[in-house]
Amino acid sequence: MENKVAIITGASSGIGEATAKELARSGIKVMLAARREDRLVQLKNDIIASGGLAEYRVTDVTSQDDMHSLAQATLETYGKIDILINNAGIMPLSILRNRKVDEWDRMIDVNIKGVLYGIAAVLPHMEEQNEGHIINVSSVAGHEVLPSGAVYSGTKFAVRAITEGLRKELRPDQNIRTTIISPGAVATELIHTITDQEVMGVLSQSFKDVAPLGGVDVASAIRYAIEQPASVSVNEMIVSPASQRI
Repeated sequence: MENKVAIITGASSGIGEATAKELARSGIKVMLAARREDRLVQLKNDIIASGGLAEYRVTDVTSQDDMHSLAQATLETYGKIDILINNAGIMPLSILRNRKVDEWDRMIDVNIKGVLYGIAAVLPHMEEQNEGHIINVSSVAGHEVLPSGAVYSGTKFAVRAITEGLRKELRPDQNIRTTIISPGAVATELIHTITDQEVMGVLSQSFKDVAPLGGVDVASAIRYAIEQPASVSVNEMIVSPASQRI
């Protein structure tokens, strides 16, 4: 673990922030990526103060140029890229008849294109070094569609399909592993992206008895997938609250 380098998108809060801290505690050097520079600076300082190694780059995952620059900055800083964690995502749930088309577009750009741009940015280097691990964060919504989640679920089903497709395209002798992480309800800022007020009532009723996970719970699952020996591939993990049934 101590010799590995990881890029983490969506690192400014939630699962990304918790994962950065978890991996840094394990000795992994982390490159933090998100749009909010103030959050990235604070996280970098927190990790360094705890004895870890961290650097950051302000990144918009919907920009292919930004993702390429992120990969290049990681190579310049640490000399290699071992792990990519495509974690950045948004969840503006909405009822389709309310036609939140701009939000649909944004979800597709962040949740699908962001993952693809991340893969495109790191895969050539991983192929060259003949080793790597690409971890894409999907969701239980990538397994089951609920009312108001049609587009969001569509993006998360896509993440799973893309990751599984990549796994099948890679040759065993390339030593590049892929992992899908599908969290259930997590206490993050995702819910703050919802603007459809009709949805909020549905969510509060559906999840009223669910105690959400913390970001650290998902971070622990990600660390588990990474720390397996090279001969072991954790293809997919669903991590949800014990109280969640949907």
